[in-house]
Amino acid sequence: MNHAVPVTLAAMGPPSGAGPGSVVTQILFFGAIFGIFYFLLIRPQQKQRKDRERMLDALKKGDRVVTSSGLHGTIVGMNEQTIVLKVTDQGVKLEFDRSAVGRVAEGQRDRDA
Repeated sequence: MNHAVPVTLAAMGPPSGAGPGSVVTQILFFGAIFGIFYFLLIRPQQKQRKDRERMLDALKKGDRVVTSSGLHGTIVGMNEQTIVLKVTDQGVKLEFDRSAVGRVAEGQRDRDA
């Protein structure tokens, strides 16, 4: 009776999924997961970053912009790092980092700048 357990285990064979085909299946599965992540997450983020960089590079005096904090103003001065916005008709001017610009307000170019 002591020999019945080892004989039974020896006759069972390898567990299912342990063959060389399962390695290929796992590689294909992980490749598909990476492909899904790339097309749904990584690629759209790269496109959004490039679009933002183009928008920041295209800024010019007179553009009406909205900062990331929601402040509306007109660009009256700029350099490589900062922009100066006129925010009221009384001439109040504020200086911001270029990266603070959230978007350009389309169709609202100020001619007084």
